[in-house]
Amino acid sequence: MKKKNVIIIGAAGRDFHNFNTYFRGNEAYNVVAFTAAQIPDIDDRKYPAELAGDLYPDGIPIVAEEKLPELIKEKNVDDCVFSYSDVPYTHVMRMSAIVNSAGANFIILGSKDTMIESKKPVISVGAVRTGCGKSQTSRKVIEHLMDQGLKVVAIRHPMPYGDLVAQKVQRYAELEDLKRHKCTIEEMEEYEPHIVRGNVIYAGVDYEAIIREAENDPDGCDVILWDGGNNDFPFYKSDLMITVTDPHRAGHELRYYPGEVTLRQANAVVINKMESSEPDKIQEVRRNIESVNPDATVIDGASPIKVDDSSLIKGKKVLVVEDGPTLTHGEMKLGAGVIAAQKFGAAELVDPRPYTVGRLTETFEDYPGIGTLLPAMGYGEQQLKDLETTINNADCDAVIIGTPIDLNRVINIKKPTTRVYYDLQEIGNPNLGEVLDDFVKKHNLK
Repeated sequence: MKKKNVIIIGAAGRDFHNFNTYFRGNEAYNVVAFTAAQIPDIDDRKYPAELAGDLYPDGIPIVAEEKLPELIKEKNVDDCVFSYSDVPYTHVMRMSAIVNSAGANFIILGSKDTMIESKKPVISVGAVRTGCGKSQTSRKVIEHLMDQGLKVVAIRHPMPYGDLVAQKVQRYAELEDLKRHKCTIEEMEEYEPHIVRGNVIYAGVDYEAIIREAENDPDGCDVILWDGGNNDFPFYKSDLMITVTDPHRAGHELRYYPGEVTLRQANAVVINKMESSEPDKIQEVRRNIESVNPDATVIDGASPIKVDDSSLIKGKKVLVVEDGPTLTHGEMKLGAGVIAAQKFGAAELVDPRPYTVGRLTETFEDYPGIGTLLPAMGYGEQQLKDLETTINNADCDAVIIGTPIDLNRVINIKKPTTRVYYDLQEIGNPNLGEVLDDFVKKHNLK
């Protein structure tokens, strides 16, 4: 039987996982290439032979997504598999039109063929968009379980932007591990909160190998916590699925892929940021949850903020730096830094665009809707230097750092700074504690 030629359309994450779980070792298919989008500088390299398996002794090329139509014709491609997340349905179907017009089939793999089963109970935390508050929800879940004496090992959605062989399985237990694994800002933002809390977190490329090591972690493992990325659905079969929604972007829960998948899969849905959202937007989210997942437990939540030094904000011209992906493909216009500026009486939000350099200038060209916020882009050394230069160029009195890590640790900011902190705060009942207590009881974990 003739092999089908395949291209996997991705962004260095779900694409590699789909290959590993469905195509690696599958003699019915020949994966001729990955395409890359969303993340800077992840094309023009290879998925290495060491990870690709015996059928691919030369590895698999990774090329820019804009080359997709010509690649389909050049390689006589039969199927293109869409494998990245946090995009509107119009984008998904536009990709389908590009693929179909070039003559290939457009395919999206589902849970059955891509979820791996664990020997340990699995709780998954996802979100309908980037920036909903998934990470703070994960923190709340872990803290509740740890308070009951349980060993929780977190596994994070992949961010393998460097040496893929070296990143096959990564274990983070100490802050020094962040330096050892040459983490980007985006990785630090996700891994560091777990480390300082005292639980181990894994990430990497091969999520079958990762979960087997996590199950047998030397510090012990009672529960696996899947800390999802973007709005992707889990890589593992879940015993409890928690999805976070955001009324600042009401309606997106039914308009973005695969965010609606995570909403439909959820056992519990958190409506976050209620303290800073309009009542009609909160009700819109409630109605949308009810329309697609009426059996889910709905938990009301808020993300109250605090800052190191509010005197640096009141009456001052402030530059607000927010999480990069949340502003770019997450399309957020209002982050924790902006809320802090409003709450503590900033005189002005400084527009960073006149002061950007290098790759940050390109980011604003690619995402013109960002506006007067500065995304903390840090996928590589050059982006870090550009971020540092842009901040120091800005005509401002102070910098509000709205990112999950302190940027002062990774770049040299020559202006007064104050950090914003935020945690999930549940409102009334039901709450996460009740949901988790039922989970613990069901799986005899006490």
